[in-house]
Amino acid sequence: MAETIIARFQVTGWDPAALDGIGGDWLGAVVMRKTYTDGLSGESTAHFVSSGTEEAGRGYLAAERITGSLPDGRSGSFTVHHGALQHPGDPSAFGYVVPGTGTADFAGFSGRARIEHDEQGPSFVFDLD
Repeated sequence: MAETIIARFQVTGWDPAALDGIGGDWLGAVVMRKTYTDGLSGESTAHFVSSGTEEAGRGYLAAERITGSLPDGRSGSFTVHHGALQHPGDPSAFGYVVPGTGTADFAGFSGRARIEHDEQGPSFVFDLD
């Protein structure tokens, strides 16, 4: 059964991470932490790598592990892989709930994911299969 979950979040941690064996400043990495506050209550840790700058254009890739509960009481964890080229008007954003990574009530989760921004801030939209 298809299901859409809209999960509002706030970035609560942004810690630079070393990338052994990568020379120069062409690639950066951080460990990002988020708190999910609406649509899904919980937390996540993401390993985030990016190239470029926000001003000129940047590409990013992230693997994010989300643990939380839904308003209907279901709970568990799942992993999302997402990324984009971030510059004005670029439609390259992608994201996937990785099949087989869910636990507990989220064990069957798979599908697409995208980050959206509006006047209330950022949210992750999960279109589950």
